[in-house]
Amino acid sequence: MKNIFIVAALAFLTACTQTADWDYDKSANFANYKTFAWVENADLTKDTNNYQINALMEKRVRSAISSELNQKMGMSLTDPAQADVLVNYHASVDKELDVSSFNIGYGARWSSWGLGYQNDISAREYEVGTLVIDIIERESNQLVWRGAEDGRLKKNQSPEQRELSVRKTVAKILSNFPPQK
Repeated sequence: MKNIFIVAALAFLTACTQTADWDYDKSANFANYKTFAWVENADLTKDTNNYQINALMEKRVRSAISSELNQKMGMSLTDPAQADVLVNYHASVDKELDVSSFNIGYGARWSSWGLGYQNDISAREYEVGTLVIDIIERESNQLVWRGAEDGRLKKNQSPEQRELSVRKTVAKILSNFPPQK
């Protein structure tokens, strides 16, 4: 019985995990990509005014992307004029609303009959951040791969926690680069 409960719990947790979203050009030859450079105007802080998206976070994102491409895929950072692909990234923050209701119904009492109903509704606003990574073939200037991940932003994290969170998110996004055709 205990084993059944553990298997059911693991199945439930696996079903609840999110996976990153990817798209890619099926005609691109990803095996030819050995070097990368940053898109000239890549800027994480552009078009957002969220306090968590700042120059410190941009350094973390660049470092995590560079590390993933270099260590796990063997790609090296080079001059943009010689790179096989250019890497761009951007982030957005949206507000979401979580609405939940709690209903209570009751019936008979010892001395009299009665029927009642209580409905409690609560709403909480929270922020969802999305990180998008684009891989662009330098020669053709065409987008060949895009990955994205979104998640609830956590506040009051230490720099180490933020670093770990960025590294995990980037690893998750790039886990399907190059794509398994």
